[in-house]
Amino acid sequence: MWEVTEVKEFFEFDRHGTCYRQEILAGVTTFLTMAYIIIVNPAILEAAGIPRGPSMVATILSAVFGTVVMGLYAGRPFAIAPYMGENAFIAFTVVKVMGYPWQVALGAVFIAGVLFALLTVLRIRGWLAEALPQPLKFGFAVGIGLFLAFIGLNETGLVRLGVPGAPVSLGDLSQPSALLALFGFFLIVLLVIRRIPGAIIIGVLGTTFLSFFLGITPPPSEWISIPPDPRPILLKLDIPGSLRASYFPVILTIFVMAFVDTVGTLIGLSARAGLLDEKGNLPDIEKPMLADALSTMVAPLLGTTTTGAYIESAAGIEEGGRTGFTSLVVAALFLLSLFFAPVFTIVPPHAYGAVLILIGVFMISPVTRIDFSDTTELIPAFLTIVLMSFTYNIGVGMTAGLITYPLLKTLSGRTREVTAGMWVLAALSLSFYLFYPYR
Repeated sequence: MWEVTEVKEFFEFDRHGTCYRQEILAGVTTFLTMAYIIIVNPAILEAAGIPRGPSMVATILSAVFGTVVMGLYAGRPFAIAPYMGENAFIAFTVVKVMGYPWQVALGAVFIAGVLFALLTVLRIRGWLAEALPQPLKFGFAVGIGLFLAFIGLNETGLVRLGVPGAPVSLGDLSQPSALLALFGFFLIVLLVIRRIPGAIIIGVLGTTFLSFFLGITPPPSEWISIPPDPRPILLKLDIPGSLRASYFPVILTIFVMAFVDTVGTLIGLSARAGLLDEKGNLPDIEKPMLADALSTMVAPLLGTTTTGAYIESAAGIEEGGRTGFTSLVVAALFLLSLFFAPVFTIVPPHAYGAVLILIGVFMISPVTRIDFSDTTELIPAFLTIVLMSFTYNIGVGMTAGLITYPLLKTLSGRTREVTAGMWVLAALSLSFYLFYPYR
């Protein structure tokens, strides 16, 4: 398990049905759909008192580290970066509401990363992942797809926040950005139908340049920038402070949120990429999990929050990414963004949002593999799918399914169908709700 896979394994593309050109396109596509994290993550963490400039450097470097490990060691086309959701939990709940210093919060993230690494090395995380029943695995894939589609609809302005009683409503389709989003979406669809290589990246770049031409999106004020000094937050985490008994609920919440997010994301993305075996398991799942764990340990050392596999990797997978070379391309672009951040962050939401909507279309197909005639399997899968989007939280949807599956099997007298690992996951999921900050 500790041996780094031989380099040649990652470049023998024939057996993966891919090639260098396809993998590069996939890497660029994945990066463009998730480059927003370079700006968004520091903006969120600034609310916790973490300075934005150094936080941007930490965001980029943690993404580079995790994605390189994912590419070289795990050999999977998944990009790693700071998780949305966990960063908001740290900034707004742990720091602003509970009053803990951000240094202590980062200490808790580091402890969670150490726990992840230990459980991975001991193969406990892999054992738990393989304990997941098929309906939930399919539900994870579909739920992630709909979650991405919902994010895309919101980012493009096609769907917006509504009023009490009607939480969402149709966006203003008279806005040029919304019309451009529709143009980008149907452009990509047409290119996909005609099997044009690079359909997604062509659509994203085409929509972006058209946005410049029409004056909807301003071009970057500068093309090259010097990275900010990371020293104000580098190695500033407070591990002893996070070991106090009163801080246990925070560590547990971070641990459970990151655990279910990672497992669900890896299974969902792997299902779309065709990387699962006949039993619905991801072979050598410990490798991508260890990449995730190591990056979660490194991230707080750099000065940012929990990292993990990004669901936006689905965009690169749709472009044909199947090996670790895709991840290496993403990592290289993140590294370049240290100096070209103004360029890499100009892709407007109505350009990359259209891609996320289309990914939702592609990822919905596993719903046909759920047994609709078996209520004990349909209900957990349904709750998993709908709660991911309706609560805007992947962790909530996953844990809801993990709890209801063994519960319904037991109530229907089919306890034997529930594995020991599934009971452990249900207990972890229950603790998620017991300690969740309902504020």
